[in-house]
Amino acid sequence: MLAVVGGKGGCGKTTTTACLARALAAEGAAPVAVDADRDMPDLHLVAGAPAEPGLGRLASGGLRAATHRASELHGVRVVPAGDGSDADLTDAARRLRSLDGPVLLDAPAGASPDAAVPLRVADRALVVTTPSRESLEDAAKSAAMAETLDAPAVGSVVVRSDGAVDPAPLLDCPTLGHVPAAADPLSAAGVERAYDRVVTRFRRNI
Repeated sequence: MLAVVGGKGGCGKTTTTACLARALAAEGAAPVAVDADRDMPDLHLVAGAPAEPGLGRLASGGLRAATHRASELHGVRVVPAGDGSDADLTDAARRLRSLDGPVLLDAPAGASPDAAVPLRVADRALVVTTPSRESLEDAAKSAAMAETLDAPAVGSVVVRSDGAVDPAPLLDCPTLGHVPAAADPLSAAGVERAYDRVVTRFRRNI
């Protein structure tokens, strides 16, 4: 179970969760992308999935009802945040571990208590950042929190990046990829290729 984390809102966590899940599905996996960001629950909008039922239903045993096909992400199932609570995420995580495919948790931004909840149930973290100094500094806090909560970072993804900045020394984890800027990331071929490469490097690091 992988928590997708990042220091700032808008740094690309949700897009990375969606595109990474799509790349895993293209390899033949059966990924489930979970919206664990209850304050800004927008993964279902990006993926083209219903907003309900979500984590609350999953926590109470409704695995089939709470996992929706994503019309924008072939082969990916999505669990929206819905009206779920932190306790629901913890209970839902136990049920998600029964699935065969990888589970990606789109975590809240920052290093707040809310952001810690997905990290407590995840095995590893993926840190998302832009090349800006502010975003990198906040991403370093997220990476440190992931380490503290026993979900160490498997690597980072730098979005809206030309590859000029390597955050590996600051984040203390390998850089798995640089994703170019795009007006519509889900439809951009360069973005799709970048996440395909991220998946390849990700598998080498787990």
